[in-house]
Amino acid sequence: MSGASPVILEHHPLKKDWFWLFLLGISLVILGTLAISVPFLATLQFVTFLGILLLMAGGMQIVSAFQSSRWKGFALQLLIAVLYLVSGFLVLENPVNGAAGLTLLMAAFFLFSGIVRVTIAMTERFPGWGWTLLNGGVNILLGLVIWRQFPESAFWMIGLLVGIELLFNGWSWIMLSLVVKKLPEPVVETHHVG
Repeated sequence: MSGASPVILEHHPLKKDWFWLFLLGISLVILGTLAISVPFLATLQFVTFLGILLLMAGGMQIVSAFQSSRWKGFALQLLIAVLYLVSGFLVLENPVNGAAGLTLLMAAFFLFSGIVRVTIAMTERFPGWGWTLLNGGVNILLGLVIWRQFPESAFWMIGLLVGIELLFNGWSWIMLSLVVKKLPEPVVETHHVG
């Protein structure tokens, strides 16, 4: 049985791979910085990738529909497949319009989630409700900024948000890699039979 703490035991297998985790983090930080530096290109790349995913999803949905063609949900599966394919094609045909649609969707998401958070925080007053109120206020502000700057925001918003997420995700991996690198070796208790 080991005398090491559960945290050390849980993360110790990562210690031998700390350098690869560090490289992953550095790569994500570089990609995030590039996306923030040129958000328009990052937006187009993300939207193009989304279009490709929609086409792939449509293809897989068609295969699934025909594999279970005796099921009474066949027509619905086929309809969903067509929706995926048409959406993917439209996004790839005109990524700028795809970015505009996603931008409006994100603005609505930020506004709606912010309103819900503010309402819950103000009515429930649970422990730490102030942080939820602040979070909701920031979401509302983000939604309004995106909405007020539309259609220009369609050219930068998605790329900027993806870049920020990549940047923070990368720093998280870097910090994790440095922590697991410094983990002490677990001490294994040995019992002597006397």
